Amino acid sequence: MDRKYNDIIGDILKDSGEMNRKDLNGMGKPLPKDYVKRDVLQNFQKIAKDAGYLPYWLKLQKEIAIQLQAVNNEKELKKINKRIKEYNRVCPPSMQRPTIEYEELEKAKTNW
Repeated sequence: MDRKYNDIIGDILKDSGEMNRKDLNGMGKPLPKDYVKRDVLQNFQKIAKDAGYLPYWLKLQKEIAIQLQAVNNEKELKKINKRIKEYNRVCPPSMQRPTIEYEELEKAKTNW
């Protein structure tokens, strides 16, 4: 064996003749400087935001806020509290919120 490592992709490209191609127009363009400055997570967040992606917990947060405005009784509030518990399971720890008591409903409507 002439190598110390196993290069499967390199072997496939060599066998197919792709390693010797000279007509690579547009290939190898440098990355934008701001792309190189950010880490992988920041790049993902920017791409996802530009594509209109919204994390599940943010969608849930918006739904809960809308539902809170229409609450009329304690039975509906119990359903919302179940959604709040689900929200707390999937959101970042610093974004978690307590369940809502019926007496504190008006205050919760402004906080959400």
